[in-house]
Amino acid sequence: MEANGLVEGYSFWTFSDIFEENYFPSQPFHGGFGLLNLHGIPKPAYRAFELLHSLGNESLLVDGLHETVDACVVRGVNKTTVLLTNHALPRRCLEKQRVRIQLSKAPEPASAHVKRIDEDHANPQRLWKDMGAPEYLSSAQLDKLQDASQLKREPVDFEYTSGRIEFEVTLPANSVAAIEFDFPNS
Repeated sequence: MEANGLVEGYSFWTFSDIFEENYFPSQPFHGGFGLLNLHGIPKPAYRAFELLHSLGNESLLVDGLHETVDACVVRGVNKTTVLLTNHALPRRCLEKQRVRIQLSKAPEPASAHVKRIDEDHANPQRLWKDMGAPEYLSSAQLDKLQDASQLKREPVDFEYTSGRIEFEVTLPANSVAAIEFDFPNS
């Protein structure tokens, strides 16, 4: 997010794990550089780009610092999204964090939900490992992995008082959470 406004577009090394610089793997999750595995199943990085794409176009001021948690707030049409990440450089301590957020001068939201990327959300590799890490997948397994890669909407509890929205969210290590507040049509 620090590059926002400095560049006109973002890119990733390669879209798919199928590319000519290396051998052609048969294992679904082998550590390749692609956003999609060789079966076209989106990896967490793909879903992170999906979250960025769905943000609005007006960045709002964020006040507060944390060693591992970063935040940005972006307003769109009838919605505001709080995008949180909990990451650290390699060999740095990284723990689960409980974050309390306040949005000031806000209208009352009609609803709020979160989309997560972490060990338990939008992570098909974890399900693949739970399946026994099969090298070759059946159609049913592919369907389950495709579903496990999806961003899921979960409700978020919040308090609204006198133009201020307050809520808490827990961020596991190496996670992303997009909390979206929907507002009635203006």
